[in-house]
Amino acid sequence: MIAFAVFVLFCMKYIWPPLMNAIEARQKKIADGLSASDRAEKDLALAQDKAKDQLKDAKVQAAEIIDQARKREAKLIDEAVAKANAEREVILAHAKAEVEAERNRLREDLRKQVAALAVAGAEKILQRSIDEAAHADILEKLVQEL
Repeated sequence: MIAFAVFVLFCMKYIWPPLMNAIEARQKKIADGLSASDRAEKDLALAQDKAKDQLKDAKVQAAEIIDQARKREAKLIDEAVAKANAEREVILAHAKAEVEAERNRLREDLRKQVAALAVAGAEKILQRSIDEAAHADILEKLVQEL
């Protein structure tokens, strides 16, 4: 029994303190590891929340950019349509002016031809020549009436 007591005393003096220190160090490492794990989980949750928020913000910004692009597209289309309509109106006005000028020219040509035919017909009817210079006012009146 004395040997047992010596053994216990020897163990308590030389073996027990380093063993307790090792156990305490191991417990501290485990506690630190658990604490670090908890912090890492919290950091991960925060990072995931932040990533979700950033993703939501990115989606909102993308939707805004798409909306702006659609508005710009509609504006460009409206501008192109307005420009095309303005060009069409200019072309139509020019064409109408050309048609009117051609119509007036043809009317004038037709009046001259009718006047010449009237003079020729009158000459044949009267069997004599009508002096155009002398009767210019009569011919002008005739052209105006036609």
